Amino acid sequence: MQRALSFALLLTAGTALAGEFWLEPVRFWIMPGTAVHLRRLTGTNFTGSPWSGGSSRLAGFWHYAPGQPAVSLLPAASVPDTIQSTVTMRQPGTHLLALTTNFAPATLPATDFTRYLRAYQLDYVLALREQRQQSEQPGREAYRRCAKTLVQAGPYAAADTARAWARPVGLPLELVPEQNPYGLQAGASLTVRVLAEGQPVAGQLVQVWQRSRPARAAPVKLHSNQNGRLLLPLLSPGEYLLSAVRMVPARADSTADWHSTWSTLTFAVAEKKRL
Repeated sequence: MQRALSFALLLTAGTALAGEFWLEPVRFWIMPGTAVHLRRLTGTNFTGSPWSGGSSRLAGFWHYAPGQPAVSLLPAASVPDTIQSTVTMRQPGTHLLALTTNFAPATLPATDFTRYLRAYQLDYVLALREQRQQSEQPGREAYRRCAKTLVQAGPYAAADTARAWARPVGLPLELVPEQNPYGLQAGASLTVRVLAEGQPVAGQLVQVWQRSRPARAAPVKLHSNQNGRLLLPLLSPGEYLLSAVRMVPARADSTADWHSTWSTLTFAVAEKKRL
């Protein structure tokens, strides 16, 4: 716990990453036709502050409504120096919204970078830095963000065949639920796939926060199996945040040594199915 808290302070004070980045609707359950503001938050322990990135950081922003083709929100969102992220959800059912950014640079002193890699279990990068005799050098990283959220418009319908919520949308790194969390309730389990460039990722660390848990509670840590799947027990109702990060060596033409991709998924679980 102490190491997690120390690292949270390190991220907040020492790097542009500042922990997780996620999309959070003002309400997860709405009536069809409601305009919902999607907050873009960054922070630790599922406690966030507004993301400072402007429209120039956006690489993609999409709305997947039940039974409808994907709609790019990028043109409307890309107001100079700000982001318009209020979306009207007309169709009943579960809506998926996804956002991705371009790369931005971040550099940490060697000791802090090593602590960061250990905290996120990026052992492959630690080993490569040692092999390359870079362990005492600053960590030069370029990072990007991917975020998805699920919003339920109207009552959950078991006959929902559109399955927008289960759609892989081609993010560089994404978390894909295999059951609709709005059709589940506390005490059930949710299967989630981890995909990188559309391919399943084995052994990926996924951290899970639940807002109804005590503040600063350590996240649940899960790892994907050989098929890229993990099983998440939904122990109690409330809002959930899932997060994963991957890092790979940067291309030869990059000014960074490493490229990292951070990905999150947010949704809510009811105490009992809403009628």
